[in-house]
Amino acid sequence: MSEIVCVLSERSGKVLRAKKGKEDLKRGDICIIESELGGDLAVVVDTSSKICSHPKSVKDAVKVIRNATEDDKNKFKWLEKKEKKAFDFCLKMIKERNLPMKLVMVRYFFDEKKGIFYYTADGRIDFRQLVKDLAKEFKMRIEMRQVGVRDEAKMIGGLGVCGRVLCCCSFMKSFEPVTIQKAKKQKIAINPTKISGLCGRLMCCLAFEDESRGRMYTEEEKVEED
Repeated sequence: MSEIVCVLSERSGKVLRAKKGKEDLKRGDICIIESELGGDLAVVVDTSSKICSHPKSVKDAVKVIRNATEDDKNKFKWLEKKEKKAFDFCLKMIKERNLPMKLVMVRYFFDEKKGIFYYTADGRIDFRQLVKDLAKEFKMRIEMRQVGVRDEAKMIGGLGVCGRVLCCCSFMKSFEPVTIQKAKKQKIAINPTKISGLCGRLMCCLAFEDESRGRMYTEEEKVEED
């Protein structure tokens, strides 16, 4: 049996590969996996496919910490409620202090010792007083983390013009540069409303299409040479 399993993250909604270690896991089991926030709840969706056990997947696989208990499940639900309250409070403070920033999301660490408040802004923001307000209210370490509009779309999610879940929040691990030249190469009408994603930037799939077309042309050239 493969030591790598595929799990569905409760937080991000992404399918990840995880090293199960000594844990005995089967499809449908709930477990705790490593994450930048100290832990994430995930459900096992596959344990034996070639996709899970592919050599390239082992390198990027996260570690399964343990099988989730009922207390773990209840704690994650509790954390979600705390994050929502923190979001509402932070939003209120931002409006009161008239700060030119947009709050995107709040995430608590599993041990509740730190909270990360993600936001977007056009420039640098002096949020020192805001941090004091948050630290006083929630009695924990506070980190304000600025993200771009593409990261915002990735975190919030949604559906693209194709009707499918956004690429950035379903399978992409990092953003690649997308230029208008890539749309021109594909002879796509340069209409901002049709080539822009929910984030307002050029759709990531323009880069996918450009790459696949490049491979297709290369194959055609090889055939002609032969």
